[in-house]
Amino acid sequence: MSAASRLRLGIDLDGVVADFNRGWIDLYNRDHGTDLHPDDVVIWDAPTELTHFEHMGEFWEWARDAADGRSIFRFLEPYPGAVEALRRLAARHDIVILTTKPDFAVHDTYEWIAEHGLPTREVHILDDKARVACDVYLDDAVHNLERLVAARPEARVYRYVRPWNRPVPGTIPVRDFAEFAAAVDGHISPTGTR
Repeated sequence: MSAASRLRLGIDLDGVVADFNRGWIDLYNRDHGTDLHPDDVVIWDAPTELTHFEHMGEFWEWARDAADGRSIFRFLEPYPGAVEALRRLAARHDIVILTTKPDFAVHDTYEWIAEHGLPTREVHILDDKARVACDVYLDDAVHNLERLVAARPEARVYRYVRPWNRPVPGTIPVRDFAEFAAAVDGHISPTGTR
């Protein structure tokens, strides 16, 4: 693949473009009078560790309408610079959104994508992201990364480094969208070095 080739970029939303942890934490603090902070999240299922919820099912039941009758996914804030970075990448590549959501959040997710003007013509809401062929994937969930590496050996799989994930063999770590864009366009080697 030359640096000038147009690529299909499979981009995750929550934890990559949308700040899921800040969103649910702000709503939880409002509803329960707590003082949690997004930096408190250092594991994948943090809601069961940081809150009164005994299992993720209870968390999702609360999340269904915690945002004033809408799901928590409707009003998440994008990470600073994420949407702008996707717009720049879309000038050279095709942005394919790959996200996993509960059924109750599907419409809120489409509204969120439209509201923030994500530069995509293709959105997939599914559990198995490897079902969608892309040249490059960017995700923050270890289980997704492992599945993508196993199922799509021809693709480059990037791990967006977050406190709640760990290195996954076969993935390339990136710490921000600038590093990701440079890697996609061939300015960083597959080992993650410049």
